[in-house]
Formats: sequence, structure tokens, C-alpha cells
Amino acid sequence: MDKEVGRAIEAFSSGNPVMIFDSDFREKETDLLWPATAATPEVMRTLRKDCGGLLFLAIGNEIGEMFGLPWLQDLHTHSALIEENPVLGHLVTNDLQYDKRSAFTLSINHRDTYTGITDRDRALTTRRFGELARELLELSPFEITAENSFALDLLGAEFRTPGHIPVCRESKGGLKVRQGHTELAVAMARLAGQVPATIGAEMLEPDGDGALSVEDAKKYASEHNIPMITGADLLKSMELEYN
Repeated sequence: MDKEVGRAIEAFSSGNPVMIFDSDFREKETDLLWPATAATPEVMRTLRKDCGGLLFLAIGNEIGEMFGLPWLQDLHTHSALIEENPVLGHLVTNDLQYDKRSAFTLSINHRDTYTGITDRDRALTTRRFGELARELLELSPFEITAENSFALDLLGAEFRTPGHIPVCRESKGGLKVRQGHTELAVAMARLAGQVPATIGAEMLEPDGDGALSVEDAKKYASEHNIPMITGADLLKSMELEYN
């Protein structure tokens, strides 16, 4: 295994951050990531101030299935919803420059938050979602599904939608079928023995007009002692190739 990948796994398993650059063939972005269960107000503040991009919660497909979380792209192209809301037909996502589909599902707030946007609120939402997912997966990952309502009851008792934490769901098949930041983040969590739920944000240039360059991302990683790897590094360690 690549030395830096090993260092990243060790850091993430301890609840510390890693940085992942996807590739020159996709979004050309570096994400700063933490395990969802390690989210604190300080973590959210770092993501907000040092990254500049959207804060997002990447979850494994098994968590999406457990809670029945739909991909927004599927909802927005549903014929019944388009008939009731014609604007959806005009806003259809059919021209992504880096992929065929979006990973976004619902956005959430914890019910104990106020507006949901503060560092404290977003940390609570993120951490508790990760903790709840871990608790349920440890009980019975193959029996607890959205169909039996148990998981949905627990989810609804703590969370509401819409909210201030956008959730991105891993594609079925993970990195074997899609090699976006969602799948990379979830793979990082699994390799580190964490629940497959990762909080992160895209790192932008200070003026916000583009993704942070790889050189500047490496400089940030070095200054903050954060392991930085690429999608290719991760795929190689898992003996996978780019699609």
C-alpha cells in the first residue's frame, strides 16, 4: 500500500482530517474531509473558513438504503412531480460536464438546532447522523431498511428536511462505477474502519474563482500536517482502475 494512503488511513481512523484530490479528468478539486462522527464546531469552522466550497455529508449507499434517501436527480425527473411542478422539466440535469449524474440527496438539520447554519448546529447535525447510522448498522445492516420503518422512525425523531447539511449518497457499486468525491470520501471512511459517513468541503482559491491548485493544496496539507492523497492513489490501493 502507498505510504501516504497508509498515513491517511491511520489519521482518519483516529478522527483526524485527510485531503483527497479527485483527478485531472473530473472536478479537479481537493476536498478536506473528517469522519462525520468526529464533527465538532471547530471542525465545521475550519471547513467553512479554510475551504470556501460547499460543506457536504457523503454517505455510503448502505446508509442511503437504510434510510430510503432518494437521489434528488431521480426525484426531479419523476413524471408525477414534473406534471405538478413543470419547472422541474425545464431544470433537468442533463449537461453535467464531469459526470452523468449528481450524488445529492436530501439536506438535513437536527431537530435540536435553531436555524441549522451555525458551526454548532451543523456539527450537531453531522455528528448525530453519523452516530445514528453507526448504531443502526451495528445492529443489523441487512435487516434494518426503510421498508420496515424502524430506521425511518429513528431518523425522523432526530432530523428534519430541508436543512443546512446537504447529503450526497454513494452510487451503487461505489468506486467501481463512479469515482467522484462522494465515493472517494466514503471509501476513505471504510478503509479507516469508520462509519461510511464523511463531512467535507471543496477547497477553493482565496478569490473563490477556481479550485485550489494542487500545489497550494499540498502546501496547506504540509503546513497543517494533513495527509493528502489522490483518487488514483486510493483506487490503486483498492486494486481498481478509472472507468
